[in-house]
Amino acid sequence: FKEDYHRRDMLSVIMTSPERVLYEGTAERVIAPGDMGTFEVLPLHRKLVSRLRAGKLIIDEKAYRIWRGVLCVADDVVTVVVELKG
Repeated sequence: FKEDYHRRDMLSVIMTSPERVLYEGTAERVIAPGDMGTFEVLPLHRKLVSRLRAGKLIIDEKAYRIWRGVLCVADDVVTVVVELKG
């Protein structure tokens, strides 16, 4: 990530599929369809790794339909690798 992306009141988010980068930038929140239920990531979230199931992954107000994936949170950086719902 570029250094100017990182602010303490924002998340730095990158979401990729096998084909391309779907989102790269900052966000106030990410809502994800986790294996054990839907959860929300906000700034200062604890470290987390979660499998994702089919559903909507929301970055701020933009929704992405995903088939499955993995989400990792560490130090206000959210990294998501997904397969899109076809």
